[in-house]
Amino acid sequence: MDMAYTWLILGILVALIILGVQFYSKRSLTIRRIVEIFLLTFLVFTVGIGSLWAFVGHAFFANQVASNIGWATGSPFQMEVAFTNLAFGVLGLLCFWIRGNFWTATVIGVSVFYLGAAIVHINNMISVSNYAIGNVGADLIVDILVPLLLIGLCAAHKIVEERAVRSAIKSLERSL
Repeated sequence: MDMAYTWLILGILVALIILGVQFYSKRSLTIRRIVEIFLLTFLVFTVGIGSLWAFVGHAFFANQVASNIGWATGSPFQMEVAFTNLAFGVLGLLCFWIRGNFWTATVIGVSVFYLGAAIVHINNMISVSNYAIGNVGADLIVDILVPLLLIGLCAAHKIVEERAVRSAIKSLERSL
């Protein structure tokens, strides 16, 4: 299995384990809680740990990564990509402790980066016929799929949070 899928699958598996534990411990599982668990595990595992893994690859195995993508080796841009991944890795891990709009900012930043990378890979495929597995394989799919999942989950999280607040306000008004 390609490493690109590993962090996405790990995010899904951890979310399912957490949901299973909560279900069997008879905790209330609302749509709000389910969305929150999936979004958090994707942020921490898929973005956080996955980006740290990408940092290691681009920083310490730059020539192998470049060859896998079909790009020239020895470019200093590998370190720039490495540090970009390090930044998103740190942000993803911090999502475990920092909530609210920090999650939204992390989703926006990593989505711009991933979708931008997808555009670069597609352009490279079209302009120079680069069909290397690291350019148009699983990495390209993940560069598109992960932002779509994160944006969808973030939007769903905002919606269910807003509904919960409105419901709490209505309950308070009724009790007055």
